[in-house]
Amino acid sequence: MAITIFAPMSESLQINTISKKESYETLLPQIHSLIAGEGNLIANLANICSAIQMTFDHLWTGFYLVEKNQLVLGPFQGPIACTRIPMGKGVCGTAWNNQQTVIVKNVNEFEGHIACSSDSVSEIVVPLFDLKNQIIGVLDIDSIHEGMFDKIDQQYLEELCGMITKNLDC
Repeated sequence: MAITIFAPMSESLQINTISKKESYETLLPQIHSLIAGEGNLIANLANICSAIQMTFDHLWTGFYLVEKNQLVLGPFQGPIACTRIPMGKGVCGTAWNNQQTVIVKNVNEFEGHIACSSDSVSEIVVPLFDLKNQIIGVLDIDSIHEGMFDKIDQQYLEELCGMITKNLDC
């Protein structure tokens, strides 16, 4: 199946793969090209959400950004989301607090899960660090399928977040 995403200035993403690993290996270089030379974080996060969503068709793909000791909703694709998340609360707040990726096979079994959508079943949250290694936000992806996320997602999404960090204009 081919997915084409048209972006300004005739840029496009082409995904013609079957496996998750192959999808990431095709997607990440295209995201790199998409954000290269664009220093605006919000613009880049918005395009990254769209590219991930168009490739994998998850329930929700988005970023929460740290603001005054809480996570505040940033660019996303999917249904309406929670606007603010305190540190240590839910999957996003836990990933932020622990400064590491959190994979949840079934959110209904995660103590303190914040149910922004009752359709969400599994989730992965990856911290986004700045150039000083301070967390500035998290990448949050939800699926309607149990056990959707694994070490493959973790590896490539952490690589993606590192790519964002290297592209920061600060």
